Amino acid sequence: MIPLTLQEVADAVGGRLHRADPAAVVTGGVEFDSRRVGPGGLFVAMPGEKVDGHDFAGRAVEAGAVAVLAAREVDAPAVIVPPVSPAHSRAYALSADRDGSGAAVLAGLAALARAVVDRLTESGLTVVGITGSSGKTSTKDLIAQLLTPMGPTVAPPGSFNNELGHPWTALRADADTSHLVLELSARGPGHIAALCETAPPRIGAVLNVGSAHLGEFGSRADIARTKGELVEKLPADGVAILNADDPLVAAMAERTRARVVLVGEAEAAHVRATGITLDEQARASFRLVTDQGQAKVSLALHGAHHVGNALTAAAVALELGATPQEVADRLSGAQRVSARRMEVITRPDGVTVVNDSYNANPESVRAALKTLATMARTGNRRRSWAVLGVMGELGDSAVQAHDEIGRLAVRLDINRLVVVGEQARAMHQGASLEGSWGEESVLVPDVDAAVALLRAELAPGDVVLVKASKAAALWRVAEALLAEDAR
Repeated sequence: MIPLTLQEVADAVGGRLHRADPAAVVTGGVEFDSRRVGPGGLFVAMPGEKVDGHDFAGRAVEAGAVAVLAAREVDAPAVIVPPVSPAHSRAYALSADRDGSGAAVLAGLAALARAVVDRLTESGLTVVGITGSSGKTSTKDLIAQLLTPMGPTVAPPGSFNNELGHPWTALRADADTSHLVLELSARGPGHIAALCETAPPRIGAVLNVGSAHLGEFGSRADIARTKGELVEKLPADGVAILNADDPLVAAMAERTRARVVLVGEAEAAHVRATGITLDEQARASFRLVTDQGQAKVSLALHGAHHVGNALTAAAVALELGATPQEVADRLSGAQRVSARRMEVITRPDGVTVVNDSYNANPESVRAALKTLATMARTGNRRRSWAVLGVMGELGDSAVQAHDEIGRLAVRLDINRLVVVGEQARAMHQGASLEGSWGEESVLVPDVDAAVALLRAELAPGDVVLVKASKAAALWRVAEALLAEDAR
């Protein structure tokens, strides 16, 4: 973060000082974990379900924090944020927030981030925002890798994309930062608009509109309305990068003042992929076609769905001055950054584990199954296993969505489907109704049962996909298969 006096912090959040020297300067990072606070830092006292950050204020100051950003007075120098209205509290609350203090701290953190980003934008910082039902994190990682050679770039670790992660990441930017790359998530209408107020983007990209969080939104049309909040917030001199292959996204061109750049395989796309091929590891190669020229791209990432992510990243880099050849070279050299997202590891016995277990929705599971099928069929045919768990937050469509995934596994000729947990039973039922027979599809009660089955029946050369929503913690299956005692 840029250096700020405590008085400047208080002014930014509309708060007051408590036992604090207004001239004291925050020179370090902003942290909400007291164990990570260092000299010159600012500790954010977030109330949680189990512990309250306010109780760790003294420990944070002992560790070197200049002050604490807090909702109430603590036994340490602090900037006390103002309370927020009940409506504001609902917009900012991450979880149960009985007294609104968590929402107040989050609102203060957002205000501080806005003040810092405004200063840096005046000095040349470019803010890039990405949203979509799936692929945000992978695309964010690609964009960061493409932009870093063009100047210092800040992006969040993993999927730190909510009301806490968004301002926390923005406050990582300093006077040397050229690009701030942010992904924007939403659990309801207005959330993306609020994140845009925290760090206003000049370039905004919408990847797709799918079924993620359908239970909270109600319909894909409602999801599209919310995802489109990003392009509505762009300035007139901004750039909206939209997926031409997704009609709900392409239609967002009517909702923005910004210049529109379409990406995809469609003829109408300004940044296109043609001649797409997949190798035996389902890694895509294609020709990048732009108004500025063409270049060959060979991705190291697994899955055809990464082509769309790569095109979005390419469009961002091209807008910021990269040439098509530079973009192609950087895309070809880009690596997976975030864990548990199409993480492909082959054991010494030839068993390949595809750990895509970080999260799941119907669109991402379909993409992962197609990747598995490609890896199993290309070259020497390999036996394929899909170990799948529940896809959360689908509301009334949950049974149908799980049923469709089970049927798709059969249509793709996946050899073995292992459905983990009663909540995902409809996957097993769908596979059975689609024509699965014998033990092609099995329902197991938990992770331990899935691991036991796989250890007993995996053979050298098999390829195993592991995927489910985060709550299922199915990464434990992948980790068990890769552990020493599983080899």
